[in-house]
Amino acid sequence: MENQAALIETLFEKAETFGKTTFQLFKLKSIDATIGVVTILLSRLVVLLFFSLFILVLNLGIALWLGKLLGEIYYGFFIVSAFYLLIGTLLYFFLHKWIKKPIADLVISQALKY
Repeated sequence: MENQAALIETLFEKAETFGKTTFQLFKLKSIDATIGVVTILLSRLVVLLFFSLFILVLNLGIALWLGKLLGEIYYGFFIVSAFYLLIGTLLYFFLHKWIKKPIADLVISQALKY
């Protein structure tokens, strides 16, 4: 009887150790998946930042050039801003799903990768 009690106690100790190890493994896998997603998003954000700066300077040049052609500098800025209003409206109404879905798929695939 005492031998059986010792076996059950050993079994409970092993189950406890297994539970702790499994929980620690889950924590480490979660941290790894989170870091993977964050690093991908940050690297893409840096590229997006530099691309945005390029587009900004290009748009300033185009606006100044159009303004010079039209006789008043601010006309060029009005034309460039109207162009971006049109593009933004089209993106919002027609391409919102095309932008949202790839980002969601990226996050999900990176999280499930681990």
